[in-house]
Amino acid sequence: MAGLVRRPGGSRGPALDSGLRRNDEEKDCRTRDDRFSQSKKLFARAQKSLVGGVNSPVRAFKAVGGTPVFMRSGKGAALIDEDGNRYIDYCLSWGPLILGHAHPAVTRAASSAVRAGASFGAPTQAETLLAEALKKALPSLELVRMTSSGTEAVMGALRAARAFTGRDRVVKFAGCYHGHADNLLVAAGSGAATLGKPDSDGVPRSWAETTMVCSYNDLESVRAAFSRWGKSIAAVIVEPAAANMGLVLPEPGFLEGLRKITRANGALLVFDEVITGFRMSYGGAQTAYKVRPDLTCLGKIIGGGFPMGAYGGKRKIMERVAPLGGAYQAGTLSGNPAAVAAGLAALKALKRENPYARMSGLASELAVGLCEAAAQSGVPVQVHQIASMFTIFFSKTPVRDWDSAAKADRQAYARFFQSMLKQGVYLPPAQFETAMLSSCHTRADIERTLRAARRAFESVKKMC
Repeated sequence: MAGLVRRPGGSRGPALDSGLRRNDEEKDCRTRDDRFSQSKKLFARAQKSLVGGVNSPVRAFKAVGGTPVFMRSGKGAALIDEDGNRYIDYCLSWGPLILGHAHPAVTRAASSAVRAGASFGAPTQAETLLAEALKKALPSLELVRMTSSGTEAVMGALRAARAFTGRDRVVKFAGCYHGHADNLLVAAGSGAATLGKPDSDGVPRSWAETTMVCSYNDLESVRAAFSRWGKSIAAVIVEPAAANMGLVLPEPGFLEGLRKITRANGALLVFDEVITGFRMSYGGAQTAYKVRPDLTCLGKIIGGGFPMGAYGGKRKIMERVAPLGGAYQAGTLSGNPAAVAAGLAALKALKRENPYARMSGLASELAVGLCEAAAQSGVPVQVHQIASMFTIFFSKTPVRDWDSAAKADRQAYARFFQSMLKQGVYLPPAQFETAMLSSCHTRADIERTLRAARRAFESVKKMC
């Protein structure tokens, strides 16, 4: 059976041309052996100089097999690789490109900033303008600090939380990813609320043990953690809509429950909105769910495709950060002029164009169509969708946390991914990453994706 978990969007927009026209389909669907020849050559060369041939592990295609595709350019919802193959892109650089590739306003703003000077290591007016835009969009932000990545934003936010509370421990949830900081690369132990243990080589056990791991959508596991370690817990950090175990939505009352538990125990609630910020809505997940955290971590969209992160929250907490307080955090390229300019342009375009209802409507059509196509092929899937995000879990049972997500059939996803890739549809190359739409995706893209999916599900059926 195919299951669908979604919250439908609003109106449906017109089918605009994304650059992938009908006469491109034969080229996109080529099956000859050399369709990825340049990517294979480039990957062989890259492995001689780059670790694993990549600069981020998931790009190596280990989870889906085959050779990673080397991209050459992008425009709107389309990607073109080094072999000239064209794709409808549902990865979007892992989330930042909500306006699609090479958005004219973002490109102009970044180019202009670079011409004026790539980096100053000194304050600029544009940094203040971006901070003001962030504060206006997310009322929970009273003071903001910019960084160069989401990982840095999380590190800074949790340091501020520890400084403010005078406590050392942090609660996170299995399956939620908050960057590659040592104390957050942890896995759960044998219980529902356990001390973290290293999930990566090179992480000292003593550092990992400052992190408690609970189960997403399970308030009892959080209560158990506070019952045992409450006086030493500085903060609970959560993806308000989990997007790193595939898309897993918070169940009714979960986020509200976290808010109540943290307040009752003198701990802070930290929302990691690196992915959901400005994607679920202009005001992020906290606006959509009407739950206000103490601290918020941002990234991806706020840089318009350039390296950018930020964290912020209540003034009394953020005043613990240097130079106002003793919690040190710095960065040579924090508030980089090109990233700030691109981010400002992206936020202005989002506010002006307001594409959220249209993107959500198209994502909803895609999610329903994927469920129907899977059911017709007899392939069990669960499709989760909210706003412009979606995940296809190859699973017979509902997915609500990491334990249930981990039961999804990764081999089935890998086969589905490869079939879609050969048909000109680029999905995240791992079962546990979230796919996304941009404002440039069209109904024609959705229809073409569903045609490809029907063939891909038939391919999966053959292996079952």
